[in-house]
Amino acid sequence: MAPAGQVRQARVAEKLTILNDRGVGLLTRLYDMKKTLSNAETRPSVFGERSLEGVIKAMDSRKFNPNSCSSQTYGSSINANVKNDILKSLNQHYFTMVDMIEFKDHVGELLVIIDASQIHFDISINFDLTKKYLDLVVTYVSMMLIVSKIEDKRALLGLYNIAHEMQHGNQETSFPRLAQMMIDYHEAPIKKMCEEFVPHVKQLTFALLSLKLIYQRRDLSADQWRSNQYLSIISESNKLMEPARSETVPCEYLSLDLMQKWVVLGFLLIHQQLAEPTALELWKQALSTSWVIQLWRDEVLHVHVIIEKYFERLKGYEKRLREVKECHQKALQDAPILHKDRRKYLRMAMKEMNLLFADQPGLLGPKAMFAFMMLSHARDEVEWLLRHANNLPQTKGKVKANPDDLNDRQLPELLFYIEELRGLVKKYSQVLQRYYVQYLKGFDVAELQQVLLGMPPLSDELSGIVMSMKRSIDDLSLRQVEETQNFEFDGMRLDWVRLQAYTSIHNTTLRLQDHRTLAKLMNTIIFHTKMVDFLDDLVDEVSDLSIYCFHTTLFEQQFRQCMEFPAQHRFSVAFPLICAHFLTAVHPSLCPEERHSIGQTSVQYCNWFLKEMSDELNQVITTICEEQVLLNDGVLPKHCVHKIQLDTKRVGQGKNKNRRPQAFRTPGEESQRKQREDFTKLDKLHMALTELSYALNYCSVIQVWGHGFVPRDFFMHNLEGRFNKALAGMLMHNPAGEVIAKPSEVLSGVKAMMDVLQSLENYIHIDISRVFNNVLLYQTQPVDGLTGEHTITHKYTNWYLEVLLRHVSQGHIIYSPLQKAFVSLSSEEKLPFSAEEFSDVKELRALAELLGPYGMRYMGEQLMYRVALYVNELKQVVISNKETLMQLRTSFDKPDVMVELAKKLENPENVLQRLTIIGVLLSFRHMLQNVLHDTMVDHAPFLISSIKDFSDNVPAGSDSIYVTEMAGSAGFECSVDPLLVAAIRNQKPEGGEDQYTLSCLLMVFVAVIIPRRASTGNSAFEPSLQGHANNTHCMARAINQLAQALFLVHSRDNDVEERLKEFLALASSSLLRLGQENEKEAIRTRESVYLLLYIIVQESNVLSMDLLESCFPYVLIRNAYSAVMNSTAATSHHR
Repeated sequence: MAPAGQVRQARVAEKLTILNDRGVGLLTRLYDMKKTLSNAETRPSVFGERSLEGVIKAMDSRKFNPNSCSSQTYGSSINANVKNDILKSLNQHYFTMVDMIEFKDHVGELLVIIDASQIHFDISINFDLTKKYLDLVVTYVSMMLIVSKIEDKRALLGLYNIAHEMQHGNQETSFPRLAQMMIDYHEAPIKKMCEEFVPHVKQLTFALLSLKLIYQRRDLSADQWRSNQYLSIISESNKLMEPARSETVPCEYLSLDLMQKWVVLGFLLIHQQLAEPTALELWKQALSTSWVIQLWRDEVLHVHVIIEKYFERLKGYEKRLREVKECHQKALQDAPILHKDRRKYLRMAMKEMNLLFADQPGLLGPKAMFAFMMLSHARDEVEWLLRHANNLPQTKGKVKANPDDLNDRQLPELLFYIEELRGLVKKYSQVLQRYYVQYLKGFDVAELQQVLLGMPPLSDELSGIVMSMKRSIDDLSLRQVEETQNFEFDGMRLDWVRLQAYTSIHNTTLRLQDHRTLAKLMNTIIFHTKMVDFLDDLVDEVSDLSIYCFHTTLFEQQFRQCMEFPAQHRFSVAFPLICAHFLTAVHPSLCPEERHSIGQTSVQYCNWFLKEMSDELNQVITTICEEQVLLNDGVLPKHCVHKIQLDTKRVGQGKNKNRRPQAFRTPGEESQRKQREDFTKLDKLHMALTELSYALNYCSVIQVWGHGFVPRDFFMHNLEGRFNKALAGMLMHNPAGEVIAKPSEVLSGVKAMMDVLQSLENYIHIDISRVFNNVLLYQTQPVDGLTGEHTITHKYTNWYLEVLLRHVSQGHIIYSPLQKAFVSLSSEEKLPFSAEEFSDVKELRALAELLGPYGMRYMGEQLMYRVALYVNELKQVVISNKETLMQLRTSFDKPDVMVELAKKLENPENVLQRLTIIGVLLSFRHMLQNVLHDTMVDHAPFLISSIKDFSDNVPAGSDSIYVTEMAGSAGFECSVDPLLVAAIRNQKPEGGEDQYTLSCLLMVFVAVIIPRRASTGNSAFEPSLQGHANNTHCMARAINQLAQALFLVHSRDNDVEERLKEFLALASSSLLRLGQENEKEAIRTRESVYLLLYIIVQESNVLSMDLLESCFPYVLIRNAYSAVMNSTAATSHHR
């Protein structure tokens, strides 16, 4: 029997603390080693060396002989390179085994000291000492069992020893003991450990039997919990403010799984003690609640199978073997249902508790113990489900576990409540600190003083420890909490463990078991100190879910199941929150290399979960938008036609009255219901929207491994992409079929979608206007900045320029100034669309709203680019006719010469055609500018008034061009289109011909050849459209705007008036000669061409009617109008 002083000198408390921490670190390293060697990708390459196959096979055989693992035996099979690879790749694994055998030695020494000191273990009295002792025993057993499962462990040791001997000339010093241990623990590790623990039976039995009352009180069914109103704070409302008390406070939140592990593995080591009824009853109860026990992380032990195999080899254990099999069957049959009911009860109880604490955080102070008890129970149930769902029973008997009982669709709800309660405890940590600082200072110190007064005198050493703990509490004050000072009670807690060790030995003067009041009070005080300085660590201790890091397949499966079950959508946020737990599994000192891989895993899964959640929410929103767009489309005027057709058929059925007419669904019928319980598709979608929005809106930031994940940012980014894609899809653009949606219908759908998205602000805290601004701004550019695909602006620009205007140039469509739209002509070739439906004021205003000023500017730039290309083509024709045109310019007063020279001009029809196309393009540009201005006035009237004020009052100078560009971008009509000027300037060739002279000659060319249009029949003027059938009237805008732009580009804008007067003189002279023509073919549409001259003057801001009268008699224009109207009336009468 060792004296008390010797026990103190052995430092049992300190060694238990250090060895437990070291044991956890070694378990982590052994686990990592096992996974590395069993994985073909991470397995050291030396195990794949062909030259070592025979060596490895010999070492892994049953006839493994450590003496043969030497360089003399196998040195010939290992060359220098292989030797270096062995030493490098196996060094860490080998010395992990060396550390393990050293740990084994230290544990053996400590257990001997504990046995010699006859320390009395009782979980209800010396809780910390007993827990550390049982933890050490279980850690040791788990370590040896994991070692026995490692593949190629003997080959690893043998190869390293051979390489070491080749390198240093002698074997590694630890190899003989390691090799012998591998032999001893290879086939029957349980048997070997049972033999080792024979000397420690007495102390281990005391420790395990002290669990009986605690374990039986905690291991109850859900029905028993329900009848006792277990963990319910409001069951006794009159005691709501009273602090929660217990004789064994730390035992209340002790893990039930851990106690089960202690009992099962502990009594397995000392199975001789199962002859006692108390021990047998406790062991059978522990064996009846599960069929696997966790060794470390996802390494488990099918405990019944292992015990059965071991007991089968023992004589006289037939009865015990039958009892184990009965427990196994009971576990398979009853345990899944038992734990399923527990999870159901805990969900309701945690929901109630969370609501209460969230509403009244002050209750966390007196009822903190209930919170930790709840978290501990919930964590145990989650871990039980993970272990058993991944490890189905290894049995061929009749009784089998039902897999459905291991698939809990409502588990996300329980995970969410765990995270919510954890968050509440951490959020209101200062509430807990204030409460327990006052509790320690005002109550615990006084009660401790009373207890100490009733105790016999203490030795100097014990008295010093007790007074040191008392002083630690005396020094507390609320000011420390208010000033957020750091508290430090680690020393006090270690002193209490020392005191437990000193007062639990057999021959001490003060036996703690004789002073239970002191033990109860000190255990309570230690809990209170943890509420002050150890709160976060205690929360992790009772509710850590880092086990999910090693059950990733099940983690993913549960998340997908949550996404498939709408009732659990709101709890899906628990999964990314759990990823923050993963790093608590890392041992910082003995296995820090795991930190990166585990951290990377946590970040990847958190990112994946949030992405999937935002995808699901966006899918719901997209479906709602589609439904709303369809409903909005149903009220468009175009659907009235179908209604009118059905009504007409119904009236005209006559004899066929029995024929059932086709049904027409009136808009609004979808909102009619016979009862409130009838759920429509939209109702279900809005329910899913509410639940998923709650999940993403639950927390602003999720911190995982130094990364801050903002769930709402995931959603916003995904929403922008979906909205962007939906806008592009609304166009229904089919380039091959020249089909595209009408701008007004697209705008209507966009507004309906925006109304839905605007309502999202009622569900989730986001700025939806930011989404609108970003996405709609992207759509005003030709290429989407997010996806790199073509936008609405590009597609509409391409369609109007390549499809609509191409048909205009082919003569299928005419521009009508009266209707301010393009109008389809009756043609043999049927158009795939109606021009009026895409180019009237309503549609173009819708287009302006969709594209905005940026998009309309892009469309204008593309129009002007094409105009500039046609201008260059015209200049090439002018160059080829330059000499003739120079003569024509100086011979306008010589009619005969003019006629002869005009006949010499080459490609005059080409010039007229190009000029007409330019006129069409400029007319379309004019229409776009008008609707853009109207739209800007509606949306930004103050901005438009400011721009108008600028443009009206800008002084002449270099800055005026910028104001003109600004006004043009806002839709104002400018004397010279800045985009046209810029396009011509960009296409202006360097050097060569005098561009100013070419521009003057171009005006002469056009003036001379205008009369040629009189010979074409489709140049007839249509009064109902105020335009020529072949769009000749568009030449007026082309002539006026090109004159302004060309001479401005050449910095001769002062010559515009002179050049247009020259053009008018030449054109009027040429047209007057039509009156002298005798050939009817040459003057078929003479009157219509006369009107072109009038339109040119009318649209010009330089020419006037007086000037026209001086060149061309107005009576001819009046007669031309009369002739055109008479011709149209005659044609209509003939039809």
